Amino acid sequence: MSDRTQKRLSRFENGEALARNAAHWVCESLRKTVGDCAVCLSGGSTPRRLYELLAEPAMAARMPWSRIHWFFGDERFVPADHPASNFGMVRDALLSRAPIAPANIHPIPTGLASPQDAATAYERTLKSFYGAALLDPKRPLFAVTLLGLGEDGHTASLFPGRPALDENHRWVVAAEGQPERISLTLPALNSSAEAAFLVCGQAKREILARVLAGDQRLPAARIRPVGKLHWLVERAALPDDTAGGGR
Repeated sequence: MSDRTQKRLSRFENGEALARNAAHWVCESLRKTVGDCAVCLSGGSTPRRLYELLAEPAMAARMPWSRIHWFFGDERFVPADHPASNFGMVRDALLSRAPIAPANIHPIPTGLASPQDAATAYERTLKSFYGAALLDPKRPLFAVTLLGLGEDGHTASLFPGRPALDENHRWVVAAEGQPERISLTLPALNSSAEAAFLVCGQAKREILARVLAGDQRLPAARIRPVGKLHWLVERAALPDDTAGGGR
């Protein structure tokens, strides 16, 4: 980790406890912001419950919905109604259930001719929201970024050994995969005031140990936000040397 990145690891007994604490953290982090702000969302099964909780009445009443713009860390090049669509999952769990203006929702445009076209268009969208073509470490793009951890150490659609991992200039790129994908790059993901990995399941223990040890071959280990980095981890996913103790 970069010396400038503050890192905190929190342990939870199960996925439900993790999701509830994560939802509270997201809400309170956004309530502290001033003016319009952006959230970068993760796909996958782990954050779905978090999204559902944000839309529940008690939490929804506290969220500054009108000021929040919703973006995506990555997407498969599939239609929005495809079962593999990150946007479709988030729409069903959160976006269609909360009082969010359509203009504040910014899905990756998978209806274009190619993943490359989608990446170019989404980069324009991000730069338009940000109001500049270059990222300033003193002015993060995202107030909150949510991230997942794959069993191979990938995050968003940045995979070990793939060219997208070493992109330093583009904010969004087309990424290999089946189906093909579009992903924010490390410079864009790291332009975050608060970033959090959500990690569940015993199958993640080995790769989590390598990431926490700083193995730079793994994309997740190269997440170094300009602000704070949080690890919200189910106890079953923790390596043996970190599983004890409290939060």
